[in-house]
Amino acid sequence: MMIHPSELAFDIDGVFADTMSLFIDIARKNFGITGLKYEDITEYDLLGLVGMDERTYVEIIMCILEGRYSGTLNALEGAAEVLKRVNLRHCPTLFVTARPDADLVREWILDKLCLLPGDIEVVATGSFDDKQKVLRRNGIKYFVEDRLETCFTLNDAGIHPIVFMQPWNRKPHPFYEVATWQELESLIVFD
Repeated sequence: MMIHPSELAFDIDGVFADTMSLFIDIARKNFGITGLKYEDITEYDLLGLVGMDERTYVEIIMCILEGRYSGTLNALEGAAEVLKRVNLRHCPTLFVTARPDADLVREWILDKLCLLPGDIEVVATGSFDDKQKVLRRNGIKYFVEDRLETCFTLNDAGIHPIVFMQPWNRKPHPFYEVATWQELESLIVFD
């Protein structure tokens, strides 16, 4: 598989942003939830993990979405370097997220990549199922995603999902997958 940067777009949470580590940090610091480890998150739906009630789950998610946290939202290892290379070959780089609002995460991306606002496009769909509409409208053929259910929806819409391996997407699936950003980089044509 050789992908041209103009045919490629990216999810944010769990692909570029290490959001699950931030979730765990907020759960521990703000709610006293201990014993939750990254590798233990084997389902995308975190509700019910280590006895977490729905109210706590929603509050942690809202802390992340609204930027109300004292911890740091880090990029996954190697992500910034590869995304900068992609952006040099095709601009703007497209990010599509199921978040309801793109403003905070857009600023985070610009900061992490040291880019100008016109160098990226961030579309917040508010729904996992609406990502395929944005991708098709932008002529995207390949999308890097960590949520397996979304990958099936994208595939049905004719978009090739690339599963970014995480503990929560280790069920059987027919899609191409990568374990690291360096592995993803090897699939991209940079000439």
